[in-house]
Amino acid sequence: ISHIFSNRLIASIFNFNCRALVSGQKRRASVLAKFYHNTLPKKGVLPQTVQYHDESKHGRFMSTKRISNYDEDCGDKPLSLQEERNHSPAIDKESTMYNAKTKPRIFNSKEDAADYLGKILNAKVYEAAIPTKLQRAVNLSANLGNDIFLKREDTQPVFSFKIRGAYNKLAHLSEEELSQGIVACSAGNHAQGVALSARMLSCKAVIVMPLATPSIKVSAVRSHGGDTVEVRLFGNNYDEAAAEAKRFADEGMTMVHPFNDPLVIAGQGTIGAEILRDCVSRRLDYIFVCCGGGGMLAGIAAYVKQVRPSVKVIGVEAADAAGMTASLKEGKVVTLDHVGLFADGAAVKTIGDETFRICEQLVDEMITVNTDQICDAIKQSYNDARVVLEPAGALGIAGMKKYVEKHGIKGETMVAITSGANMDFDRLRFVSERADASERLLAITIPERPGSFRQLYDIIWPRNVTEFSYRYDNDQEANILISFQPVMNVEDDFKNVLDELHENDFNCHDISRNMVAKTHIRHMAGGRAVVPHERLFRFNFPESPGALQRFLSSLDVTWNVSLFHYRNHGDDYGRVLVGLQVPEKCDGNLKRFLQSLDYKYEEETDNLAYRTFLRNGNNNGNNNN
Repeated sequence: ISHIFSNRLIASIFNFNCRALVSGQKRRASVLAKFYHNTLPKKGVLPQTVQYHDESKHGRFMSTKRISNYDEDCGDKPLSLQEERNHSPAIDKESTMYNAKTKPRIFNSKEDAADYLGKILNAKVYEAAIPTKLQRAVNLSANLGNDIFLKREDTQPVFSFKIRGAYNKLAHLSEEELSQGIVACSAGNHAQGVALSARMLSCKAVIVMPLATPSIKVSAVRSHGGDTVEVRLFGNNYDEAAAEAKRFADEGMTMVHPFNDPLVIAGQGTIGAEILRDCVSRRLDYIFVCCGGGGMLAGIAAYVKQVRPSVKVIGVEAADAAGMTASLKEGKVVTLDHVGLFADGAAVKTIGDETFRICEQLVDEMITVNTDQICDAIKQSYNDARVVLEPAGALGIAGMKKYVEKHGIKGETMVAITSGANMDFDRLRFVSERADASERLLAITIPERPGSFRQLYDIIWPRNVTEFSYRYDNDQEANILISFQPVMNVEDDFKNVLDELHENDFNCHDISRNMVAKTHIRHMAGGRAVVPHERLFRFNFPESPGALQRFLSSLDVTWNVSLFHYRNHGDDYGRVLVGLQVPEKCDGNLKRFLQSLDYKYEEETDNLAYRTFLRNGNNNGNNNN
């Protein structure tokens, strides 16, 4: 028997063996049904559902009856098993796939009953996967004003949730199917989940990966799969690799789809079962789920919306790979022309027709996030859980944060799925650059005169400056690129800085949302210039709060600063490149000045890179070329 009821009775689901209530125990099932009917709240209750299973020689029957909001005297009672059977469709209990005649139906849809609850409750995942922790995010909770929990799927043996669906699919294959082998196409987490599942079940597997797959991912798949798995590198992109995988399937191997398979969906749905089990005595308002092809989103929604329908299930996609959002908007599965690859674990051009069918009926809302919001979510998860999530793995947190800020939600309980932590190390620099949502980038024009450089910095001090870039252009004005972090607990602090800059006749523009500036121009600002008598020096100073301000104070000289570049890289030493216009007759004074500084320095005037990219002409001090 499967019985869906109010939140306080949810724990009972896990204390029943659904398969034990078969023919011969109908009487007991009827007593239990009456008990739960009598213990449901009497007024204002959300619609609930009672479901009965009966197995006999005719197959398995499933039936449902919605219990509407009722009063004590309404007299509603669950139908008898025989009454239910007369109205119930037969479902082939041996079928693990669906077709036009036996397609499983979603429980809360207007159509007849679904089989997903049974598939999820009976999913075979825990021989390979672990029940993951529901961890409270202390910092996120404080920052967002809500009770935030992280469902740590990144702690699975393959560092992602994919092991659940992959193993459940393989564990339900017949001995004959296992003996013929399985095939999968993936360049990421699904491949690792299939590889480990195949090894545990001693099943021959072929995993096709595109030629350009990073070697670290290829090595991980081979490590998880061992001798039972053959990794085949084929094709210049995913579509070509998928075509090769289909060839193996046509030859008799079983294809393990990453998302559009009922058993894979059911395996991912066990995440929802664990969340609700851990929240039996706790309020729960929202669950935010990463969405690529839709397998995890569909599975979680299929379970949660049957057990606790008041909980909102929100799908989160990368803005440049929003296949589910586009499909739900159109009312049909659509294929995207192209997808962004930053959140590569969720970059899918075409979602599944089965995942779409479930999500269309059960998912409350979709939300999309951009690259900067994903990077910020990676940083937020590190602050709370000390884990570096991959971009797709941080989608749930990014969507949750955006949703809360958009709707002004306070005081509610939310869960975000941290779905994976297979981060490519080479991406960390980019993530670090884009992760700080508080950083503001300004383009400022100042007078080209001694002292204006220091005057500008004094306006921004004591705020943390993360980048300061300048190159001499002409004798009238100088263009500065500077980024800093406004004080978070000071209202309108950034606006106050802008006002003070304008009051001092510094023309400034906020380019914090300018993608060209953030991606390219900040690394290219300046360029070649004709600067007479220019000498270039590289300084190192211990990085600490106020270190840059102290360095600028010590650089209080009469010579003009023609070049300045500083970037906070999180190192223990700050590194500054400085150009000074020093005539040859002042060479002795320059040496004495440099020796008086308490900083390590090197002269780089003859550096090849400087001469090639930053100098125009000889600049030998005797001409203006």
